[in-house]
Amino acid sequence: DHIVCPGETIGSTALIKSAGGKGANQAAALAKAGMDVYMAGKIGQDGRFLLSLLESYKVHTEYVAVYHGATGQALIQLDKNSRNAIVLYSGGNGAITPDEINKVMAHFDAGDMLVLQNEIAHTKEILEQARKKELSICFNPSPYNQSIEDLPLDAVDIFFVNEIEGAGLVKLPAETPAPPVLDNLVKRFPRAEIILTAGREGAYYGFGSLREKGDIVDMPVVDTTGAGDTFTGFFLAARIKGHTVAESLKIAGTAASIAVSRKGAMESIPFGEEVFRRLPPGLKAWG
Repeated sequence: DHIVCPGETIGSTALIKSAGGKGANQAAALAKAGMDVYMAGKIGQDGRFLLSLLESYKVHTEYVAVYHGATGQALIQLDKNSRNAIVLYSGGNGAITPDEINKVMAHFDAGDMLVLQNEIAHTKEILEQARKKELSICFNPSPYNQSIEDLPLDAVDIFFVNEIEGAGLVKLPAETPAPPVLDNLVKRFPRAEIILTAGREGAYYGFGSLREKGDIVDMPVVDTTGAGDTFTGFFLAARIKGHTVAESLKIAGTAASIAVSRKGAMESIPFGEEVFRRLPPGLKAWG
């Protein structure tokens, strides 16, 4: 009925186990949008179903290590208004080693794109290696915490942030409206493109003096889990394929709207064909 309060015990109406994780969701979204995607990470034996699902979307999984421990978990409360509250357990995400990172990064070079979040160990080392190898770096600082400030954020080419993450990066109150948060992010990171998602307000883009806004596509909301990851994957795919920022915001917003109308995380992400059916004629094919 509602998100549990301190000291409270409440009942629930359903229990659903589904595939997710920010990196896995973003990999699935990119692959469903038609990109060539390599997933790197670490899971336990209990996470092998994740590999099967990713492979069914044509994600390359040979760089995912399997160890004798638990896979990362997100424990998600979903209330009657479809709002969520999430508790993370890092599992394999926190057990990644520098040696494993080195072995994966050896396979990539300039011209490749790294899509990274803050759910795994040794994020700083990954960013530093990616900068040395001249990869294009897309970073989603989620979950946001003070460790973010110790990272070489000047290496990032594209930031994807929500309102809370964006405000945290520029030391503004969490309730600060999106436009001033965006302006401050552009000032702090002048060489990076900024995409700020703002729920029902849509999404904002900033780079230099350029500003764009993408509106949401109104759909019945069932579960917002994974919506931001869906937006990230489809926005990047659209830009890589040559669409303008405005077109990419429209494509990504449409994809995210479909995702929130379904239960689950990875499974709720639409395929490119589903997104194109809802777009104006000029956006129905990749560039």
